[in-house]
Amino acid sequence: MISGVLFFNQKGENLIFRQFRNDCRPRLSDVFRIQVISNAQVRSPILTLGSTTFSHVKHENIYLVAVTKSNANAALVFEFLYRLITLGKSYFGKFDEEAVKNNFVLIYELLDEILDFGYPQNTETDTLKMYITTEGVKSERNVVEDSTKITMQATGALSWRRADVKYRKNEAFVDVIEDVNLLMSAGGTVLRADVSGQIVMRAYLSGTPECKFGLNDRLLLDGGEPQQGGNKTGSVGTAKTTTRAAAGSVTLEDCQFHQCVKLGKFDTDRIISFVPPDGEFELMRYRATENVNLPFRVHAIVNEIGKTKVEYQVAIRANYGTKLFATNVVVRVPTPLNTAGIQTRTSQGKAKYEPSENYIVWKIPRFTGQSEYVLSADATLTSMTNQKAWSRPPLNLSFSLLMFTSSGLLVRYLKVFEKSNYSSVKWVRYMTRAGSYEIRF
Repeated sequence: MISGVLFFNQKGENLIFRQFRNDCRPRLSDVFRIQVISNAQVRSPILTLGSTTFSHVKHENIYLVAVTKSNANAALVFEFLYRLITLGKSYFGKFDEEAVKNNFVLIYELLDEILDFGYPQNTETDTLKMYITTEGVKSERNVVEDSTKITMQATGALSWRRADVKYRKNEAFVDVIEDVNLLMSAGGTVLRADVSGQIVMRAYLSGTPECKFGLNDRLLLDGGEPQQGGNKTGSVGTAKTTTRAAAGSVTLEDCQFHQCVKLGKFDTDRIISFVPPDGEFELMRYRATENVNLPFRVHAIVNEIGKTKVEYQVAIRANYGTKLFATNVVVRVPTPLNTAGIQTRTSQGKAKYEPSENYIVWKIPRFTGQSEYVLSADATLTSMTNQKAWSRPPLNLSFSLLMFTSSGLLVRYLKVFEKSNYSSVKWVRYMTRAGSYEIRF
């Protein structure tokens, strides 16, 4: 699949060259240097010359390049490159040119371990650190003690988790984090509204527990089947479904699961069943474009009085329940470039004119549900000989809102099963944030 992996610095110097197949020649490093690094017009991360394809990503001050000759899975190649960056960070702290030069021997060792004849293998950091360390070669006794663990990781099903994990207190924390995006017209019509969500879990559970996760009342699939990442161990590709899943009255699209999720059970029982990695990981990623619950409604009136004055009237109302409250609510209202001064009045919070950004910044530390606050402002403009019409860019809103989801997604249950039958404590938290939340006026 991958014929070779190359590292370059910004000057085009080849730092790492590791070939896995005979069709990857050293002269290819010169081709990439000339065609990509020296060519400022190149913007695409994929360059195909004849039968050779260069897939590259830039991180810090280095280029990571995968060379392929066959019709390879491009998504899998880039997933591998980003996993390689994550692996480098975990070993070296900061993965840059200096780290590559100081640890090139270890990098070659890692490449030989995670790629077998160009096919991605196990890229899990915890597993690799069991027998590849930055301190040097392990003692013979440690090698014997770890041999059974290495064998299990190499031949078993759980490359992402060790079997000897132990905790005094068994806990699982689940965070449902959503970024809501909105573009509303001046007339109040929603032009675009969608939610980008993720379910992040922190599992501090002993042994190898099996967790079952339920969303809303039911979970259905419409269309094709979810697909597993295409590699031998499943350690690089994550489980993905390009179909649409409906959770009760909630419609989720582009669902993407962590590799630990058993997609067979998801298909038959509509239950997310998995053996979690130890610590923090992203269980699921999704999008929602239907029935989006907008946490805030903003109504803005802007009047231009001649060429010397602009009047603002901005009202913002919270659409969520009275028991909830948002924090760090910031409304940025754009002003003309020739603004000389601003006078503001607010019913809540503080407003300040930021000349360097051409914005009135209105900050409300705590916004209780079902409340409505108003900002009134007068902008004084300077006269200009060649004055252009004001483009009126949209105002934007940022906020954080706990225990609320714009998609309507709810965690119905989280069950933990382990052979020792220990009791565990589960915590669920919801967080909605502003992605691109813009209102035209």
